[in-house]
Amino acid sequence: MKRILVTGAAGFIGSYLVKALVAGGNKVVGIDNLNDYYDVNLKYGRLKELCGIEREDIKERELCTSRLYPEYRFVWGDITDRELLPALFEAEQFDIVCNLAAQAGVRYSLINPYAYAESNLMGFLNILEACRHHQVKHLVYASSSSVYGMNEKVPFSETDRTDAPVSLYAATKKSNELMAHTYSHLYRIPVTGLRFFTVYGPWGRPDMAPFLFMHSVTKGEPIRVFNHGQMRRDFTYIDDIIQAVVRVIEGEPKELYKIYNIGHSKPVELMDFIRCIEKATGKEAVCRYEGMQPGDVVCTYADTTELEHDFQYLPTTDIQTGVDREYAWYQRYLAE
Repeated sequence: MKRILVTGAAGFIGSYLVKALVAGGNKVVGIDNLNDYYDVNLKYGRLKELCGIEREDIKERELCTSRLYPEYRFVWGDITDRELLPALFEAEQFDIVCNLAAQAGVRYSLINPYAYAESNLMGFLNILEACRHHQVKHLVYASSSSVYGMNEKVPFSETDRTDAPVSLYAATKKSNELMAHTYSHLYRIPVTGLRFFTVYGPWGRPDMAPFLFMHSVTKGEPIRVFNHGQMRRDFTYIDDIIQAVVRVIEGEPKELYKIYNIGHSKPVELMDFIRCIEKATGKEAVCRYEGMQPGDVVCTYADTTELEHDFQYLPTTDIQTGVDREYAWYQRYLAE
């Protein structure tokens, strides 16, 4: 049994990861600041649905035990808290840390840049310092496909240049990679970065295209189609993402410092994705075509050769199946 900390545990990927790690026989602590970047009820819903924790049981800065999984405990707290985090590490003596906590969203970084500096930079520094001082055996952290910027070479490989980000969010994620490399080099901490490509599925973020498009199509409202639909995304279903993250966490680090892409390696045209939603919902989309948004990129496309070689990664969920599953959840969620 490994003692694992998952930050961002009430987030989309984090909530799924907690469930998978506990099911695998690990002892897990989750932390999340439950901020209101998007509807906080969705975060509480994940905690209740996937981790068995009721809203009234959650007290700030206090560990509470899951009713479904006795080996899972959750704390409402922030990784920027320089008192709470070291105390948590000291008390729990984690073997592995998976840092998924971050201020997400490319476009929101144009509105509230300071949130990204505080969470993605200072918060990650606190994680690195805690790992340094508490002999953590492996730090796994979330990076992003956004670090590739406007790279025109596809598919994106881990060896491609990533020094020209086009959003503050991407810049903070690239900074995380550099900070992690420095700490790994200086303090011999095994560190693995994961560059996630567009993740979707049930309980997905409401600021992402799958949720937004489903909501608008269902309501008969127009959807904003940027770059006049001339965009491609490497949509990756949540189960395939979790398969990879669990294997990285439970396996041995292949190098002292390593970065992997996690994507489906089959980018989908935006208009084809909209057609998948139309098929799932049985309704026709009303498209409002617009120009390119600042900070966006035209195409994301993952080369996952490294992950396939080291951890036998194999995504299996096709885009229509994934969209159908997310829509089935979406209908249940709205009905509650």
